Amino acid sequence: MTRDLLTPFDEALAKNQERLRALSAQGRRIVGYFCTYTPVEVIHAAGFIPVRILGQSGPVTRADTLTPNFLCPYLRRALDRALAGEYDYLSGLVQGYTCDAACGMTGVWRETWPGRFYHTLPLPYNHGPDGRRFLAGALDDLVAKLDQAGGEFSDERLADSIELYGEIRRLTLGLDQARQSGQSRLSAADWLVVNLAGQVQPPEDHLNMLRDLVAADGPAEGPPGVPVLVSGSLIEEPRVMDLIESAGGRVVADDLCTGSRALSPPAGAGDSPLESLIDRYLNRAPCPARSRAEDRLAPLLETIKASGARGALFVFQKFCTPHLADHPTLAQGLKEAGCPSLALELEETGPSEGQLRTRLQAFFEMLD
Repeated sequence: MTRDLLTPFDEALAKNQERLRALSAQGRRIVGYFCTYTPVEVIHAAGFIPVRILGQSGPVTRADTLTPNFLCPYLRRALDRALAGEYDYLSGLVQGYTCDAACGMTGVWRETWPGRFYHTLPLPYNHGPDGRRFLAGALDDLVAKLDQAGGEFSDERLADSIELYGEIRRLTLGLDQARQSGQSRLSAADWLVVNLAGQVQPPEDHLNMLRDLVAADGPAEGPPGVPVLVSGSLIEEPRVMDLIESAGGRVVADDLCTGSRALSPPAGAGDSPLESLIDRYLNRAPCPARSRAEDRLAPLLETIKASGARGALFVFQKFCTPHLADHPTLAQGLKEAGCPSLALELEETGPSEGQLRTRLQAFFEMLD
């Protein structure tokens, strides 16, 4: 039954290239992005379809000609897919400035595929009045760039886009909370499929699918396993979550770029659409590319306590400098708080299931 509920989302992920290429052929303009700090509401309000660039797992066969091999697997795989022609339907690429690797990769795409528009959005580290003014100016520049590329931005359309994405985030977070409390039949891997599907299709389509899923979902006996939190950068392979839960764990919370970190808070507050948008992006759950490890520790401990997690799994993309740099501080802080943790790295070819399963089983046996 659960798989039937997930069929539309499975298909949205599996056929996203085919469907986006068809939309492009119909005249719809599609803008890609790497990081969830990219303000999709602005892109959508200008009349474009924002879609996150996927890397997925597999060997890198082309990207090594343009980038060093010590770059994170996600960005190398995304470039590899682009070099194979999989992203030819894009009208442009917008990147919110987070990690240096993603912003540098935007330059590689610009040099490799001229004729499209490219924009890197600078983000303030100061969240006070000066930071808000800075971000307002940066968003004005983005709007101008989108309008030059054929967009039709307005404050009214921005308000509609903010409402649309806010509802998507609230429903998705609600499904996750229901899953954790046993009020949903979704597994951690199922929920990841739902969230990823929303990043690669028009948001209006995804919202309708979410509403249908929420209406059809219902209580289920929670899976057995040791409750854990999963923290890290991005996980694009739902089988990673399946591996964790089949090895004896139960994912009750996350701190992931492809998880709740990208969804919380669903929206911001302000006297205008622009002000509420700024408020939302400056008050997001802390990301290692935008904050210090010391500032991430307290929220992480609060999430662990609230979720009842008995341990933490750090799942990193190999060579992901921001997350790897934060790990010693976070792991030590969790240890001092009585929360054991385990660090795992993902290669571009995906998880090495045999090795990871052995390490996970040992960790869960220790926690149990």
